[in-house]
Amino acid sequence: MAGILLGLGLGGFFDGIVLHQMLQWHHMASSAGYPPDSLANLEFNTLLDGLFHAATYLLTLAGLILLWRAARQPHDRWPAGLLLGSILMGFGIFNLAEGLVNHQLLGLHHVNETVPREQWLYWDMGFLASGVILAALGWRSYRKAGHGAA
Repeated sequence: MAGILLGLGLGGFFDGIVLHQMLQWHHMASSAGYPPDSLANLEFNTLLDGLFHAATYLLTLAGLILLWRAARQPHDRWPAGLLLGSILMGFGIFNLAEGLVNHQLLGLHHVNETVPREQWLYWDMGFLASGVILAALGWRSYRKAGHGAA
């Protein structure tokens, strides 16, 4: 569970830092009536982006606490694939959940809103595909490392 939470947090940080801030492809509500075309809309989106980052910070903190607790208990040496696999699963689950809920169901934003609107779906589907691939790679690594370990 620690790795899943860390992966969810890291997935959120990647989305927020790379897609929201560095590339500026979208913001939290940029397709929900608040395009970043005015100072007021940009301020509102920046606030929502900040709340999103706070949530990903809490997920990461929870993952670190669980990992710390588990590490303090007597245990055999953990295979690296357990943590790496569970982090990849969490990252993939983040992409799937965020892509399905925020992009498709709620339409709050789309992955790349800097391209023509008719291309948004392709970027959204690529984001979902990345979630499936990351989760599958993580599951494979987790299973290979021996999922029954502490």
